[in-house]
Amino acid sequence: MTEDDPTDEISDIEARIEALAAIAERCRKYILASKIAIGGGAALLLITILGLFGTGQTAALGSIALVLGGIVSLGSNVSTLRQTESAIGDAEALRSQLISRIDLRVVADAPMKLV
Repeated sequence: MTEDDPTDEISDIEARIEALAAIAERCRKYILASKIAIGGGAALLLITILGLFGTGQTAALGSIALVLGGIVSLGSNVSTLRQTESAIGDAEALRSQLISRIDLRVVADAPMKLV
């Protein structure tokens, strides 16, 4: 390989894309968990306010904390997901640019080998 051959750099970029994809998937899982926490906290707060099941002040405070924690986690992970998806797009564009610099040949042009 020559110094002008971007094959190693393409491999590094593909590894970075895979790592970023794993981060994005983890963010999606946290976003789902945050939405569940918000919904569960809101339901528990509603149950507490209506006085169903005889829950007390501790349940009300816990449900408020659950809703607020879910909102904070949701916002943070949505922001991280956007940044990660942007980084993936930039890396894919760079990978495409590097691939276009490689002198590729069509497989049909290769000589046939009989084993």
